[in-house]
Amino acid sequence: MIKLKNLFKRYGDKPVVDNVSVSIPKGKITTFIGPNGAGKSTLLSMISRLITRDEGEVYIEESEIGNWKTQYLSRKLAILKQSNHIHLRLTVRELVSFGRFPYSKGRLTKEDEEKVDEALEFVALQDREDQYLEHLSGGQRQRAYIAMVIAQDTDYVLLDEPLNNLDMNHSVQVMKTLKGLVHELGKTVVLVVHDINFASVYSDYIVALKNGEIVREGSTEEMIQSNVLHEIYDMDIAIRTINDNRICVYF
Repeated sequence: MIKLKNLFKRYGDKPVVDNVSVSIPKGKITTFIGPNGAGKSTLLSMISRLITRDEGEVYIEESEIGNWKTQYLSRKLAILKQSNHIHLRLTVRELVSFGRFPYSKGRLTKEDEEKVDEALEFVALQDREDQYLEHLSGGQRQRAYIAMVIAQDTDYVLLDEPLNNLDMNHSVQVMKTLKGLVHELGKTVVLVVHDINFASVYSDYIVALKNGEIVREGSTEEMIQSNVLHEIYDMDIAIRTINDNRICVYF
């Protein structure tokens, strides 16, 4: 489990994350939702220690994150940021192999190669492993980055807006892949998404932020309610049930 206690982050006089405390359940998909500027990406970056917190504590399985050595933290937790584009001419396999760096330090063992093979198969890119990233579609490229995270073989996977710039088909492919990480590999996935219908259909737990604060949190059924969504987004959103999924109608 990941536990956040009284987290603060300020830029100048502006609080971006304001006294946030939340427990993220293990073995589930937890999604951060909320309007632009709510502090979602900043919070995700603090959990992964990519940016420093001004105050507060982050616990990964009862151990404060500041006490983790980087070598061991990178074997426990992986993050994929929005700006994940590597400006090198790499094949899919070369990119995915970067996920093994915490273990191999660049010298891949047989076990590392097997983990890369498994990751490529999991995202259905094994037939494109020798293709260069620049020759892939947007969805294939995003799945390649997710494969790199899978190859890192951590218990916790954090993804910041993994559906950015993807069409509907590729977005569904990515979300199904993430669901497979949880159900088939036992991972804990924490992600930021803007489309509340993807949050509704694929999440086990939803945390809503607004103005740097958590305004609501709970199960999908508890969160995908018109009154709750109005509090978060300041707009009226009707809810329809389709194939047992709660779908938001906000057009």
